[in-house]
Amino acid sequence: MASQICLPLSNHYHGSSPKLPSSIPKALKHHSHENKKIPSKDTLPSPLTLSKRSLNSSAIALIIIGFSPRNAKALSVKDLEIERYVDYEQVFTLLRPSSWIKVEKARATVLFEEANVGSNKVGVVVNPVRLNSLGEFGTPQFVANKLILAEKRKESTKDAEVIGVAKRPGQGGLQVYEFEYKVDSTRGGMKRILSVAFVASKRLYLLNIAHSDKPESPLDAHTRAMLEEILHSFDSAPST
Repeated sequence: MASQICLPLSNHYHGSSPKLPSSIPKALKHHSHENKKIPSKDTLPSPLTLSKRSLNSSAIALIIIGFSPRNAKALSVKDLEIERYVDYEQVFTLLRPSSWIKVEKARATVLFEEANVGSNKVGVVVNPVRLNSLGEFGTPQFVANKLILAEKRKESTKDAEVIGVAKRPGQGGLQVYEFEYKVDSTRGGMKRILSVAFVASKRLYLLNIAHSDKPESPLDAHTRAMLEEILHSFDSAPST
């Protein structure tokens, strides 16, 4: 059980939980040089020790919700209509839209949806892994590429493109990866996806934020600022 992991990737949490090998597969070892290509500041996930099957499954899980490595406007939590959420059992915290509804979803540790707009989501998935940090898996760009490949393999995906990757420190010096990409799908059209991942206490934490971003109704500045605040707030809950 401790070797299983499932990441949130599409608009639906589905699929079996892939298993993580105890060592890095040969197929991934040649990617180690990619670390030199990733800037040290504001970069994303690195290559983890996953098999091809488990990596693809994890990537598919992580594509469920969207992000861009930009700073949100200097607005207060109250102005952005977001509030703090803490899961004491799984030990993580994040900001969430105050008016969004908490819903139950298979394989989702927690999931919030905008009322009457089910395609706009903020969800977290937590699964045990055989890793101490994301650095054991690979570079941020390596992980971002895997996510996009997994997204493009979906029948509903018309197009997918990485917008940005980033890396930041988390609680207690955790390696936290952030991604932003856009997806054009037959299920809901154009969407902006922001994702965050980190490993703490042998558990993989994944946050996915998905929001409609269609040409006829693009993401407005206020909503963008709110989503980025949520993105940057995801972290391991501090010990009390």
